[in-house]
Amino acid sequence: MSEPTRSVRIAPSRSVRIAPTRSVRIANCSGFYGDRLSAAKEMVEGGPIDVLTGDWLAELTMLILAKTQSKGGPGFARTFVTQMEQVMGMCLERGIKVVANAGGLDPAGCADAVQQVASKLGLNPRIAYVAGDNLFDRFGDMRASGIPFENLDTGIELGAQKIVSANAYLGGWGIAEALGEGADIVIAGRVTDAAVVVGPAAWFHGWARDDWDELAGAVVAGHVIECGCQATGGNYSFFQEIPGLERPGFPIAEIAADGSSIITKHEGTGGAVTVGTVTAQVLYEIGSPRYANPDVVARFDTIQLSQEGPDRVLISGVKGEPAPESLKVAINFDGGFRNRFTFCITGLDIEEKAALIERSFWAQIPGGRASFEHSQVRLVRTDHPDSDSNEAATALLRFTVKDPDERKVGRAFSNVAIEMALASYPGMFGVGGPSVAEPYGVYWPTLIPRDAVTELVTFEGRTWNIESPGRLVTLPVMSVGGRPLDSGFASGVTQRAPLGRVAGARSGDKGGNANVGLWVRSNDAYDWMVSVLTVSKLKELLPETVDLVVNRYELPNMLAVNFVIVGLLEEGVAASSRFDPQAKGLGEWLRSRFVEVPVRLL
Repeated sequence: MSEPTRSVRIAPSRSVRIAPTRSVRIANCSGFYGDRLSAAKEMVEGGPIDVLTGDWLAELTMLILAKTQSKGGPGFARTFVTQMEQVMGMCLERGIKVVANAGGLDPAGCADAVQQVASKLGLNPRIAYVAGDNLFDRFGDMRASGIPFENLDTGIELGAQKIVSANAYLGGWGIAEALGEGADIVIAGRVTDAAVVVGPAAWFHGWARDDWDELAGAVVAGHVIECGCQATGGNYSFFQEIPGLERPGFPIAEIAADGSSIITKHEGTGGAVTVGTVTAQVLYEIGSPRYANPDVVARFDTIQLSQEGPDRVLISGVKGEPAPESLKVAINFDGGFRNRFTFCITGLDIEEKAALIERSFWAQIPGGRASFEHSQVRLVRTDHPDSDSNEAATALLRFTVKDPDERKVGRAFSNVAIEMALASYPGMFGVGGPSVAEPYGVYWPTLIPRDAVTELVTFEGRTWNIESPGRLVTLPVMSVGGRPLDSGFASGVTQRAPLGRVAGARSGDKGGNANVGLWVRSNDAYDWMVSVLTVSKLKELLPETVDLVVNRYELPNMLAVNFVIVGLLEEGVAASSRFDPQAKGLGEWLRSRFVEVPVRLL
């Protein structure tokens, strides 16, 4: 049977710089908007680096910036400007390039703010910015042209919703060209998280647009370091093994000309870089092993990890496939309003008390529960029998409502709970007082043709387009075989134990979806895990997922398996009614569930 094929656009093979022989040291100093403010200074002062990067953007961040901008505030990450004030002089003195996606919705405004700081400090950096991702002003015309903006997860067309933001995910070539022109600081809008690493690596090594394996290797390195301390032991399942976790250091990727990389950190900083910490971060917020970026499709099922020394993990063997024809676009629009009230139920007869509260509450709402577009009631059994504290004897009953009508979910909703204070179950009290309705946003991921987006670089009075991939050719789609299971594998004697006694996990949000990746540390444990942890078993362990679509992907090179749970977070983080709206704790919940584990693995 022949290999499957697909049409792709191949860019002219050209370099932006003569490739050196050494690796480029790219340091991260931010994993999100609000990360450690001193991190940039720590990375610049902590040891030699060539490029200082960071990630300030997430789907939720774009919504927050849009709301801030609508009220007259800046549409970029202000903390980045503060960090530049701390380190700009040292970066210029040492020849350290700075690349950031802190431009958000206004990279030009961010560049101007950084220039003002430079002028105040008496410095003269050469600043470039990358734009073209922001489709807000063009959105009406794009919709009129027939682009359906179908939801990536549901296939539903967007419709006539009033959008708040719309940004295409750009790649690293605009950054690479800006650096090639001599920029000291490059500020981008919504490029992918990995692009702030791919761009500098491509510039430094002189890669061509069709150096797929090299680009794919840089995407993996970028994915590993883009969340900062999560690569050095932060949020790690086996946290007891990590020294200095009170203040872990930020990661560095030493990327070689062939796309392989060493993940490390500055000597003397807290945390650790191990195959485990890197594996955990590789599994964070991913879907299919074909990890699509604007510049290349990186095959995560080809990743090979090895410990090369203390705090040094080699990433090698990564294969790449040609860049996709489409670009992902993150759209946010106003979803309406929501409100929440939590009743505390203490002591005996928890279930009966909860039933009384529900009957009483909805009876006092005109039209009852059905009057809201969305409602959820969840009884959280945080109570313990015969408890020695009031808190431990108390369960929580949480009401959440969402509706386009602000008045309906405002005080008209929360006042009902207050009015029940002396007329309901014994021991009644609640968390918080009456509250007003809060607006929430809906995240809408979609794809559009690459040609619908024009990436622009502005530098020293010039603005130019970044070349789009050129002619169409047909290339084979690579297939990668997995490691076969041990044909003689048998579970043997088992013991009921938490899954986490064998497996680590990392989970997070992918828009309205959640992913949870699990990994183990031996071939025997992997054979057991992939044979036992099926989709049906996951749904048994995580009852919230029973009615949802769950996709499962095996990553045998890393002894890992990844699950994508479609719709667990509803319409995205900002709209989620879930207690853990970003699914950060989902993996640890899964690890706490009991399964039959072979005794030899324990």
